Amino acid sequence: MTIAIATIGMLSATTLATGLLLAFTPYLMRHNECFAVTVPASAQSDPRLVAFKKRYALVMSVLAAIATVASLAAGVLLVSGRDSSGVTLLCAALFVPLIASFALMLRNRKKVAELKRAEGWQTKRQQATALAAEEDLPKALPLAWNLLYIPVILATIALGLALYPSMPDMLPMHADFAGNVNEYVPKTIGSAIGFPVLIEAFLAACMMLSHWMILRSKRHADPNAPATSALAYGLFARAESAFLLVAGILISAGIGVVFLLSSAGFMKLGQAAALIIILCIPIVIGSIALSVIYGQAGSRVFKRMQTSDELLADDDEHWKLGIFYFNKEDASVFLPKRFGVGWTINFSRPAAWAVVIGFAAITAAFLVAVFTLVE
Repeated sequence: MTIAIATIGMLSATTLATGLLLAFTPYLMRHNECFAVTVPASAQSDPRLVAFKKRYALVMSVLAAIATVASLAAGVLLVSGRDSSGVTLLCAALFVPLIASFALMLRNRKKVAELKRAEGWQTKRQQATALAAEEDLPKALPLAWNLLYIPVILATIALGLALYPSMPDMLPMHADFAGNVNEYVPKTIGSAIGFPVLIEAFLAACMMLSHWMILRSKRHADPNAPATSALAYGLFARAESAFLLVAGILISAGIGVVFLLSSAGFMKLGQAAALIIILCIPIVIGSIALSVIYGQAGSRVFKRMQTSDELLADDDEHWKLGIFYFNKEDASVFLPKRFGVGWTINFSRPAAWAVVIGFAAITAAFLVAVFTLVE
């Protein structure tokens, strides 16, 4: 029961934190953007834009509170054995705020676009930004840092081989929300050692792909403050890549070790699941902290970044629904998001679709391998 209570608390806290981050998103965006619409940086103080942001934040904060209560209720239902109702309510608590955030963004995006037309906020000249001495600017960590996953995987294999003789003939593989094991599989090298190693390898591949996307992304630079914004973006990319590496190693190593310990009987499977959830706490906190400290593309690094009444660049036409980027003339495959913290892809580039399809294929192969190992 203690494990179940801890799990419920973690899910509820994560729901609340995610909801509040969504509510604060408009304040994390770059100075020349408002609800995925390009505006003069000086327009951010316009009372109408300020009101749009405040109303969005208020509605999302209320939804975050409701979703948190819903996740608590879902946890109680799951602990009491009403899995169907609990899972349905939990999914609603997790996904409704995301859907509401997107819907509210679209509504406010339309209002900002109308205001932009009414005020005549248009580019008088389209200006691109070229940075001298770009190599001297901070950037994401080199991809070679991901080699640190190799000793983690090797250590998991060594621990698994050491514990394998003491493992029972039937290994616990699945537990309900209360921590009671409800599925066992025969002990084999694949189910005992191959399974956690495969999960670690898949997580490492996902994290490495994300790291590569950061490295290959278009470097953001505001034409009104090219040097300052480029420096801010470099600091943001470096912090995000470092956090991605630390979080990936922490969670992959944690999953491998606790699974082996539970298989060997040093802890129950439910306790192992609770430990993994606890490991996620610093990851969630760290992700939110980075978003608030740096802002999207480093927009909060320098609070006094130059503002301007003039638009020197405007690519609104290439952003569909504010989040999907299509620009055949842009050679970049990856670029910073327009609404939210992180990166997205240029859907007009064939290479972008190759990445999407390739990742889907790797995920499908991973699932097939997992089911094969635990049969």
